[in-house]
Amino acid sequence: MTTTDRPVAMVTGASRGIGRRTALALAAAGYDVAFTARTVEEGRGRIPPRHGRAEPIPVPGSLERTRAEIEALGARALPVRMDLLDRASVTAAAATVLDAWGRVDVLVNNAVAHVAGTHERFLDLDPEVAARTVTGNYLNQIVLLQAVLPAMLARGGGTIVDLCSGSATTDPPGPPGEGGWGVAYSASKAAFGRLAGAVNAEYRGAGVRAFNLDPGFVVTEAGAARGGLDGLKDEGFEPTPEEAPAAAVVWLVTDPAADEYLGRVVWTPRLVADRGLLG
Repeated sequence: MTTTDRPVAMVTGASRGIGRRTALALAAAGYDVAFTARTVEEGRGRIPPRHGRAEPIPVPGSLERTRAEIEALGARALPVRMDLLDRASVTAAAATVLDAWGRVDVLVNNAVAHVAGTHERFLDLDPEVAARTVTGNYLNQIVLLQAVLPAMLARGGGTIVDLCSGSATTDPPGPPGEGGWGVAYSASKAAFGRLAGAVNAEYRGAGVRAFNLDPGFVVTEAGAARGGLDGLKDEGFEPTPEEAPAAAVVWLVTDPAADEYLGRVVWTPRLVADRGLLG
């Protein structure tokens, strides 16, 4: 086990998109960063289509790319393959980080389980797909928290940031395929959104804080590969730059004033505007 005095952040789903941006922002802020994803090597990333197409969609990003970018910032990088749909890999990822570095001061739960068929229309939704989606986006997130929380408590505290979703509390502006999202996804994210409050109720007094951060409507590499958010834009939803939630995470885990945001969903566009986080 190798330890240093630098704090350690663990970011899930960091081969691309919000997770990658967040991992890099935390490295720039002085953290060593352990990070997870399914894609190990560049060029091998695939995501299921949102609807309609049978073939997986190629996307950029990988553990190896994020590792190189973190190390270029002068921070230690620990890439760990993890699949939210594989519970054994979730527990193994936490064990790998704790065995290697002995601590997790910040946990950013950004990874999302994308299951083919999640965004089908209501009468076309396979209940087995819905069950797998809930398992990845809710049940196995509990497993990860249960693996990391004891280490935080042993060190006297830590900070958790859960990337929640506006789809959990907002009705879709249209059907799937016409600017809306599938109920399997939104229901799984609604369940996930209850975890931060449960952690705060039990462990805030022991120094652990948990935030729900809604990143806004961000067009990531995966979102762009699926066609972006044109339908949402047509309905008046403004896109959020990818670096905004990353800046919000860094502020939440480093600024004591962030405590006033406990117990509510933090809306990234408002936070970065109010606090001037993007300069």
